[in-house]
Amino acid sequence: MRIIPAIDIIDGKCVRLTKGDYSTKKIYNENPLEVAKAFEDSGIRSLHLVDLDGAKNQHIVNYKVLEDICNKTKLHVDFGGGLKSDGDVSIAFESGAKQITGGSIAVKEPEVFKRWLSKYGSEKIILGADCRGRKIAISGWLETSDVDVVEFISKFQQLGVKSVICTDISKDGMLNGSANDLYKEILKATDVNLIASGGVSSIEDLIQLKAIGCEGAIIGKAIYEGKITLKELRQLC
Repeated sequence: MRIIPAIDIIDGKCVRLTKGDYSTKKIYNENPLEVAKAFEDSGIRSLHLVDLDGAKNQHIVNYKVLEDICNKTKLHVDFGGGLKSDGDVSIAFESGAKQITGGSIAVKEPEVFKRWLSKYGSEKIILGADCRGRKIAISGWLETSDVDVVEFISKFQQLGVKSVICTDISKDGMLNGSANDLYKEILKATDVNLIASGGVSSIEDLIQLKAIGCEGAIIGKAIYEGKITLKELRQLC
């Protein structure tokens, strides 16, 4: 299972939110590149980079941070947040992203998302399936749709999606464990490469996600709050 640290960006700084609430913003480092290099030095090879300004403003904003990290590290970066147009996606890939994650666009404009799948291929396009009470959340988690998360993932798997990042928003930033029952249900209903996100607080959580069958696990606040150390990640990697 891949270990994938997350860097969330607001105003060019590395931050974390709790349950996606922008009012809970906590700045952990004003230099995201410094954080990315520390991950790389610990043996990490993948990074989940989220443009929270972009998610809120409905277009890519912090692409310079993406460009900086991609130019100065060898991390495999998947980038999400505010990707709403062909131009946004082009900027993300031109800035060095190896993959992009689209969530809101798949709900609001599925034809656009399908066009990206066709143009770039399923290896480069990840489906973002973030949910609140099983319903897909969109627009930086500021809105909740009436779409069931398992049905949503199943639908897009049939359209060619191979990789999915799923976050149970109620778990995000809470450091009280992942949505393991939901992930089991998704893996039983689909054949996607599932990347778990939200709630990871310990090495034991990672072991459980691997046992469930997740292809990857995204870790955020647990690292920044010292619940999981870079030394422990180095040993895992």
